[in-house]
Amino acid sequence: MPTAKPKKQTKSATVIALLNRSKGASIDEICNATKWQSHSARAFLTGLRKKGSVITREQCGEEETTYRITQTPDQKAEQAAS
Repeated sequence: MPTAKPKKQTKSATVIALLNRSKGASIDEICNATKWQSHSARAFLTGLRKKGSVITREQCGEEETTYRITQTPDQKAEQAAS
């Protein structure tokens, strides 16, 4: 009987998991986790915004900026239905 291989986590899922952390993620953290260049990481964030996610940008310290998902499209729909 063949054994099912565990499903490989996608880069998109990895980035979303990073952005869902309470501290969020910096562009450098996203790039290190996915091996993307910084412009690709920023483009992915733009794509999430276009799909309806609310992404908060926070300045941490003098130079580091972190991004965090504060609302997903599903949460928006629930609020609109209430």
